[in-house]
Amino acid sequence: MKICVIDGMGGGIGNALIKKIKAAFQEQVEIIALGTNAIATAQMMKAGANRGASGENAVTVTVPKVDVIIGSISIVLANAMMGELTPGMAAAVASSPAPKMLLPLTQEDVEVIGVSAEPLPHLVDHLVENRLRPMVEASLRE
Repeated sequence: MKICVIDGMGGGIGNALIKKIKAAFQEQVEIIALGTNAIATAQMMKAGANRGASGENAVTVTVPKVDVIIGSISIVLANAMMGELTPGMAAAVASSPAPKMLLPLTQEDVEVIGVSAEPLPHLVDHLVENRLRPMVEASLRE
């Protein structure tokens, strides 16, 4: 299974996600890190991603080819992350046939109603154990 983690700015969210995914599934999955910039990509590679690339073209070429996309909700918001997330990136992610697992974290003027504020580690644990694990286990049975 190809898991794509997308992050920008300093790459902290992507780093936390990849560490947890890697700890949970070791080499059973391939983790592809896509950063809006080289710093974010480098942080995700340090966390254990199998491959990584940066920039709009990397995002638009890669997201249609993965099995699941993970990141903050900002990855589908044009001009998010202080402008690092381009409209082309947001459109590519939103249009990808891959399921998207989006954390309700944003620095934009966007509020997701009906979602309680949780610390990042709790959100990452929930995503990996309650959402991603069943998907990975199903793919391994195929």
